[in-house]
Amino acid sequence: MTTIELLPIQDVTACCSPVTTAAMDQASAEVLAKSLKAIADPARLRLISMVAAHDGAEACVCDLQEPLGLSQPTVSHHLKVLVDAGILHREKRGTWAYFSLVPGALDTLAGLITAPTK
Repeated sequence: MTTIELLPIQDVTACCSPVTTAAMDQASAEVLAKSLKAIADPARLRLISMVAAHDGAEACVCDLQEPLGLSQPTVSHHLKVLVDAGILHREKRGTWAYFSLVPGALDTLAGLITAPTK
């Protein structure tokens, strides 16, 4: 039988400083809001994870519809929102569209949340 030792619970708010040091300006808030709206949908979050987990970190639109359980127009709409937000890249190959994560897009999104503004 394996024994697991639990770490003591600590109040991290008592010792840690806030992640930002300045209020966000209007332009940064608008960029961040657009990106957060793009990922604030369960289907879109699943699409991001499906693309990232697919072979070569890219997926054909034809491979995304069935596992998601949504119609082709709905999947295409969600993918367009993610492309417009700069999270996914779309590449047309013949009659099919392939999607991949924009390098650094999710890191940039996380940075907008945690980095102080200038």
